[in-house]
Amino acid sequence: MRSVRIGVDTGGTFTDVVAVDEQTGEITTTKTPSTPADPAGGFMEGVRKVLGEADLETVSAVVHGTTVATNQLLEDRIADLGFVTTEGFEFILEIARQSVPDGYGNSYFWVKPPRIVPVHRVRTVGGRLDHTGAEVRPFDEAAAVAAARWFREREITAIGVCFLHSYANPAHEIRMREVIEREHPGAVVSISSDVLREYREYERSVTTLVDAAVKPTMRRYIAGLAGRLGMPFSVMKSNGGVLSAAEVVHQPITTVLSGPAAGALGAALIASTAGHPSVITLDGGGTSTDVAVVVDGEPSLTTEGSVGRYPCKIPMIDIVTVGAGGGSIAWISPEGTLKVGPKSAGADPGPLCYGRGGTEVTVTDAHVFLGRVPAHLLGGEIPLDADAARQGIETLAGKVGLSLERTAAGILEISAFNQSNAIRQLTVKRGLDVRDFPMVAFGGSGPLLVCRLIDILGLPSVIVPPDPGNVSAFGLLTVDVKNDYVRTFVTRELSLDSAAEIFGDLEDQAAEALDREGFTAEAHVYARSADLRYYGQAYEVRVPAPAGPLDEAWRAEVLDRFHEAHQRLYGYGYRDDPRHGVEWVNLRVSGIGPITRPAIGRRPYGTADPRPVTAREVFYDGWGPTPIYHRADLTAGSVVRGPAVIEEYGSTLPVHPGFTATMDEFGNLEVRRG
Repeated sequence: MRSVRIGVDTGGTFTDVVAVDEQTGEITTTKTPSTPADPAGGFMEGVRKVLGEADLETVSAVVHGTTVATNQLLEDRIADLGFVTTEGFEFILEIARQSVPDGYGNSYFWVKPPRIVPVHRVRTVGGRLDHTGAEVRPFDEAAAVAAARWFREREITAIGVCFLHSYANPAHEIRMREVIEREHPGAVVSISSDVLREYREYERSVTTLVDAAVKPTMRRYIAGLAGRLGMPFSVMKSNGGVLSAAEVVHQPITTVLSGPAAGALGAALIASTAGHPSVITLDGGGTSTDVAVVVDGEPSLTTEGSVGRYPCKIPMIDIVTVGAGGGSIAWISPEGTLKVGPKSAGADPGPLCYGRGGTEVTVTDAHVFLGRVPAHLLGGEIPLDADAARQGIETLAGKVGLSLERTAAGILEISAFNQSNAIRQLTVKRGLDVRDFPMVAFGGSGPLLVCRLIDILGLPSVIVPPDPGNVSAFGLLTVDVKNDYVRTFVTRELSLDSAAEIFGDLEDQAAEALDREGFTAEAHVYARSADLRYYGQAYEVRVPAPAGPLDEAWRAEVLDRFHEAHQRLYGYGYRDDPRHGVEWVNLRVSGIGPITRPAIGRRPYGTADPRPVTAREVFYDGWGPTPIYHRADLTAGSVVRGPAVIEEYGSTLPVHPGFTATMDEFGNLEVRRG
């Protein structure tokens, strides 16, 4: 019987779907417009479309990348949220951190944004633990009951709980949750010792509140989707793993970078298969562009990420997002400067050329006017109105006093620089030389500006995978089940026995979760890591820690990795300076349930000089008849020399004059200058 695994990535503009036949290895891809008002609608339409005549009964697994939690945070839709903290610490959120965005030169003009929970919705409860978890004052049951009833009377239905030092001992938080569940059964509760069991009370509080804020929305979405799909499914997490939908509703904050994480992992597998273990990934969509760095086949992870204006200290793939997608709107600032993004026309109404009522010029309109994309999308499913794009460009050109061509080319140039700045944030600012990394460009709009990015950044090459618009959905089928666990353990003299006990406890928690996901004990994989810093520093560096028994050799190996990582990140280290001791801060374990990844097939070699299917007027340095190639006609070894345009179902690659695009044996197009 046929058995199919399906990956569904819901983006702001399109929903991308990939199906893999587990018997034959055949990969089928498709796209359908997203339905922002009802994301499950686009999801189900995509599944029906990729299955064709086949029945849902042939589907063995579905993995979903969702933007539901992300969009709620980015759009600041936070309502009915309350906060419970330790007595005397009701202003944790108001005090926050000393840092000011964009440095102190901006501090005179900067206005502190509203807190995620205003202070009048904060309740405090007596009881105190010290940093070791020992009880200093007992938990105040009466104050806890009063707080729960206060929230119930005001119909505040999502509540976050964060008590001081609960990372060391969760007992008081657990009792607070029990009180709320008894006194206010209609509320959903998140406690910090479940969400983020590490120190720094402000970040732990906000992370817990974000989890509480998105929990009702995610529960409704997951329940509705499960009812329409009629079968269990899994959800992509920010850390590069997946988790069953039944489990993810209990920790929805782990999905806040669901879609972008899948794209980075899919691109990493495609690039490493083609012999490029370390790359920059660029995922260009309709609304935004997501950038990540892959080193030795693994995307970089961070616990210092944020979504919108909310810090989220959960482990997540280190991704920088910039509002530079195909739907990004071109506009004129009050000073008369042409700008592009971050506001987007999205899927509805979309760019002017969609003909759905859009009123503002977008990046896609500029491409259409310059002839760099065809007169339709998705193989003809979405016709484009070139006249509407031209009229919009004419109006904008009149306002900025430029020719139509210079205006359209300027829009694309600004968008390319917006993308290049995001890439620099992940490379130059982290001590990496961007010129050492080829780039993988994917997403519907990802390949459109790669020739300019090669010139702007000095990239050695850009790899455009097959079906670039579906790489994120493909990535969903390549990821393991993964859960992360952390325990703060601040010490300058690490007790190996205590560390072994903590690692053992964390691995037991990971094992329970993997058992619930259906993995046998023999299949469990545990990845250890540790956060360290030089004594006196405020922040840590995370390094992998070896498996096996903890002994002096284990300690020396972790310390050596820390010194090396610190030197690489910051340009200095104190490996041989006894005046600078090392402090251990957090111990971490990731529990991994491995899956079988789809195989990427090779393609036969054919003609090195393919024939174009047609030609049309395209503007690069000037207007001229330009050969148009269909990617499906290219074979391994085919070389396309610019100026040219390579078209396919879900994306388009403009090859500028002076550039070449060569197809490798895995079907990737490698773009280089010269």
